[in-house]
Amino acid sequence: MTTLFVSDLHLSNRRPEKIALFMRLMTGPAIKADAFYILGDLFEDFWIGCDDDHPPNQEVISILRDYSANSSTKLFIMRGNRDFHLNQEFANATLCTLIEDPTEIILDDQKVLLLHGDTLCIDDVKYQKWRLFITNPIVKWIYSVMSLKLRTRISRKVRGYSAEAVQKKAPEIIDVTKKAVLDTLKKFNVKILIHGHTHRQARHEIKLNNTQAVRFVLGEWFEKDCVLVHDKRKFRFERVDDYIKEYESTQSS
Repeated sequence: MTTLFVSDLHLSNRRPEKIALFMRLMTGPAIKADAFYILGDLFEDFWIGCDDDHPPNQEVISILRDYSANSSTKLFIMRGNRDFHLNQEFANATLCTLIEDPTEIILDDQKVLLLHGDTLCIDDVKYQKWRLFITNPIVKWIYSVMSLKLRTRISRKVRGYSAEAVQKKAPEIIDVTKKAVLDTLKKFNVKILIHGHTHRQARHEIKLNNTQAVRFVLGEWFEKDCVLVHDKRKFRFERVDDYIKEYESTQSS
């Protein structure tokens, strides 16, 4: 069985090569995966609804829908801090399954906890207050019934404020905290944690109650890109282009 994990693709027309790479992944090796997980921040611009036809929204939706339409593929998408407002309309358009943050899955008879990762950055108090506000069901409903024009105006203002705020924060503030990681592992009684958000691709070994746990941080797709692969070779990070070429070589042989 093969399971794939990506996060923080930030797909945008400003980086058409990443959209092309995503298309190659979804029409190539991902077709053979038993499950494909996107753990938030699929788009660069804030998601404001399926009625927003600003490129590359419709192109990405089409890629996802074509992938999901295969009888052998299973696509799971988690909301990130740029796509809090992904809803059932989006799920219907892409034929994906929206999953909550966090979500538990089973791999090799082991529980694995999936998160976007922003809830682990508890030292960023201002962001956590903002997250609590924007994910409030009432706030989300009010936003959903606004006109597209108003939603667009709000998202642009928030985007500008968010970018400015991040630049002013110390690097350690916008990273996960050790306490949050340990508390999460203990709360859910898991030894494998997979998340994105911080853009700091890594595998972290963690000592937990005299046992060993591991935290996988998915890389971003701005300058580089990565996919976390779980198969008979267990977990490993791959550059997406390398993973595609490996798949293509097996298909041609």
